[in-house]
Amino acid sequence: MRTIDCTHNLVGILATVSAALALMNAPAPIASADPCPDAEVVFARGTGEPPGVGGIGQAFVDAVRAKAGAKSVGVYPVNYQASGDFADGVQFALTVIDGIRDATNHIQATAAQCPTTKMVLGGFSQGAAVAAFTTSAEIPAGVPTVLVPPPMPPEIADHIAAVALFGKPSNQFLGDAGAPQITIGPLYVPKTIDQCAAGDTICNGAPPGPPTGAHNSYIADGMVDQAAQFAANRL
Repeated sequence: MRTIDCTHNLVGILATVSAALALMNAPAPIASADPCPDAEVVFARGTGEPPGVGGIGQAFVDAVRAKAGAKSVGVYPVNYQASGDFADGVQFALTVIDGIRDATNHIQATAAQCPTTKMVLGGFSQGAAVAAFTTSAEIPAGVPTVLVPPPMPPEIADHIAAVALFGKPSNQFLGDAGAPQITIGPLYVPKTIDQCAAGDTICNGAPPGPPTGAHNSYIADGMVDQAAQFAANRL
C-alpha cells in the first residue's frame, strides 16, 4: 500500500464525486441464504482484498457461527471497491463513502424486513474505517451533508448486537491524510470491540506508511476469536 498523499483535502475531493454518489441511494438487498437469520454479520473487507468479506472477515464469520450455538448466522459483505490506490484521493473518497452508503442502506433494510435479526457490524483495515463511520451519530465536521449518507436513526442501534473492528486506521493516520476523524456513535460504544495488534502502524497512531506484518496478524494472535466471542455473547 502506498503512503497516502497528505496534500489531498477530503472535503474538496468529495465535491468532485458527489454526483456519482447521489445515484447510490437504493437499499441494499439482504444477502443471507436464510432471508431472516437469527443473526447476520455485515463485514467490510480490507484494502485490496477481492469482493467478499476478505480473509479476516471470513475467519470472523466462521468463529461467530461456531460460537453462536443453534442460532443461524447469515453474512453480508459490504459492497465497495476497497481500493488500494490511496495516492488517488478521489478514489479514496469514493470507495470509503460508497462502503458507508452500502452498509447503512443494508442495515436499515434488514432492520425493516427482519426486525428480529441481530446484526454484527465489522470490518478490517479500510473496512474497519467504513464500519466505524457507519456508527457515527453525526456527519464529521467539515464534510458537506449532501455528499454522504445521513447517520442511521437511533433506533437502528437496537438491531446491532456488536461492532468488531480490526486494524482500524487511527485518527493520527486519518488526520495526516486529510480525512475526517472517526468517532464511534455513543449508542455503539458499549457494544464495540476495537482490536489493534501490537506493532500495527495502521491503527496504533504511528505516522502513515506501509503496513507492517502485524496488520495481518489478527487471526494468528487470537484477536479474531476474541472478537467473535464478544459478538456471540451479545446475540
